[in-house]
Amino acid sequence: MNVLIWHVHGSWTTAFLQGCHTYLLPVTPDRGPDGRGRARTWQWPESAVEVPLGRLADHEVDVAVLQRPHEEELLRRFLGRDVPLVYLEHDAPWGEVPLSRHPAADRKDVLLVHVTHFNDLFWDSGSTERRVIEHAVLDPGPLWSGELPRAGVVVNEPLRRGRYTGTDLLAELSGGVPVDVFGMKVTDLPQTLGLPEAHTFEDLPQTQMHELLARRRLYLHPFRWTSLGLSLVEAMYLGMPVVALAATEVVEAVPPGAGIISTRPDTLAQAVRRLVCDPDEAAALGKAAREAALDRYGLGRFLAEWDLVLREAVAR
Repeated sequence: MNVLIWHVHGSWTTAFLQGCHTYLLPVTPDRGPDGRGRARTWQWPESAVEVPLGRLADHEVDVAVLQRPHEEELLRRFLGRDVPLVYLEHDAPWGEVPLSRHPAADRKDVLLVHVTHFNDLFWDSGSTERRVIEHAVLDPGPLWSGELPRAGVVVNEPLRRGRYTGTDLLAELSGGVPVDVFGMKVTDLPQTLGLPEAHTFEDLPQTQMHELLARRRLYLHPFRWTSLGLSLVEAMYLGMPVVALAATEVVEAVPPGAGIISTRPDTLAQAVRRLVCDPDEAAALGKAAREAALDRYGLGRFLAEWDLVLREAVAR
């Protein structure tokens, strides 16, 4: 099956592309948001094929997976014909949250897929048929050593996204423990937040990021409002103990014994300090976190569910 999908979320797409189909990735000369093509910092299989956006009509497309509202207009303009549609929603709703209408609400011609049950619960999708396919990541292996008594954080554009990513909470949640921040546009974060001991690591290849992150004693997840940060699941796969704000899907992703979650910043700060001082507890939590992630966010389950949804969409 030829599956058309835009490169929007690199970590999620890396898992999706491990399936048995051919994946067509629109590319533009500037590799902008509507034409990133293949990833530069993830390793993707040969079945992920770049297709010039302007020549999309020359290719057979069995199903298109949309991730942003304007992609349907891109399909009309550059593909020029109707194809079965799946709309994949990565994000929690925005605006007046309990009342947020999904862009694909009340559509009989779209199959809507949410990545978390939290998203499915909070979006008003009307009569649109929908599914939930939870995340998966490629297993990087149990790389955690925890040799550095520091907290690791993974976040993209923390200054622009502010309260959504819990950027303003970092100093409080870290409890005085040095923090190392990985991600996009993180260089100015320590100076802005007054974190003099923080280190930043920007735009690293995923494998290198995992290796460096796993040397930190714990993973700190300060996000207030996000669907479910895949970096949290990746940290659990690494065997890292996780300390996370108990918001959105985190309460499902981190079961008891696999990490410390709370809505109270002082509780999380105490946990960070305790784990830095107690490597044995950190190791036990990390082992349980990896087992929980392997059980819930396995790649085989993810690909099987997606294969079923794609075939269902084509048969509609």
